Amino acid sequence: MKKSILLLMSVQFFVYLGFGIIIPILPEVIVQQNLSEIHVGGLLTVYSLASFFTAPFWGSFSDRTGRKKLIIVGLIGFSLSFFLFAFFIENLTMLYLSRVVGGIFSGALYTAVTGFVGDMTTEENRNKYMGLLGMSIGLGFIFGPAIGGVLGHSNMQLPFLASGILTLLLVIYTVAILKEPERLGEANKRTWLPKGGATLWQYRIRNLFLVSFMVTLILAGIESTFQLFQISAIEITPKQVGYLFMASGFVDAAIQGGVVRRVKNGSETKWILSGQIVTAAGLILIPFTGSLFWAGVALAVFTAGNALSRTILVSLTSKESGGKYGTAAGMTYSMDNMGRIIGPLLFTWLFTRMTGEIYYISAALAIISIVFIFMYRKSSKTLRSV
Repeated sequence: MKKSILLLMSVQFFVYLGFGIIIPILPEVIVQQNLSEIHVGGLLTVYSLASFFTAPFWGSFSDRTGRKKLIIVGLIGFSLSFFLFAFFIENLTMLYLSRVVGGIFSGALYTAVTGFVGDMTTEENRNKYMGLLGMSIGLGFIFGPAIGGVLGHSNMQLPFLASGILTLLLVIYTVAILKEPERLGEANKRTWLPKGGATLWQYRIRNLFLVSFMVTLILAGIESTFQLFQISAIEITPKQVGYLFMASGFVDAAIQGGVVRRVKNGSETKWILSGQIVTAAGLILIPFTGSLFWAGVALAVFTAGNALSRTILVSLTSKESGGKYGTAAGMTYSMDNMGRIIGPLLFTWLFTRMTGEIYYISAALAIISIVFIFMYRKSSKTLRSV
């Protein structure tokens, strides 16, 4: 199991490295080519749109055909997206195509990896391994912007070429090392459940999907407006923003590796509630930041709460899925991507009208999301007892 987990952590790391690596480069690419700044948002949005529409298919596909095959396909497709971006960096149409390809195959990797962990773990140890995967996601967010900024400083194509090559090497390692998991617990007993994600919405797991949407909606809002607000508040530079997001990435990884993996089975909802309260506190602090240090503190508090809620939700959703781990993971990923589609557009639009007050709205949404957790607790319509 140790080799498998290490490999799966590597896959998750590269998926989120690929997401983060574009952050410091994309605006520069658009500006240098004298293109409309709207394409920055457009290139971010099409990635999430592609993931949103394809993740449920990938999840169902992996439930039927196996996880390893989908991981290999996903890695090859994901590496292709890096090479397309690098080789056609001056062609706007091809840049859009590269982002669509990246979104499609990142959805495949997410659902396959999450389903793989669901297959080979039990309810008692799943939090531990989901926490390790979450830690690798945090590390991807840490090193993604850093690698993009450092390598892209001399050549904007270099970080994408490097990522594409490393991802292809990971394909070779996957073929040689990874073995298809033997399904444990519910994965064997629930195979008779109806196929497709629509069935899951008839049970209380739907409340977890809605919380996932809210968590990601708020996160996407921060990613799209934090730098804009801090420019007006403390005249922050892109380099400083990179340092702050790197620091928040370390906070994310620490929460995933040090806290989430120790959450006991049955106590997940308490931790999610706590995470959303901490998230709201961090959001309320942002409008009051008057220096780089306090901007970092506010971002770190927000990140700690968001990381706690996000990963425990993934683990709890897999337990509540009745063995349809891949399908549930695909549905969760689609809800996450809906948040990433709506969040940047919604919060950027609100920012142009009320600047820092948008973070009070975000904090209110974090508190409102707690209602869905109470609805989940109250409902007895669970796939666990079917």
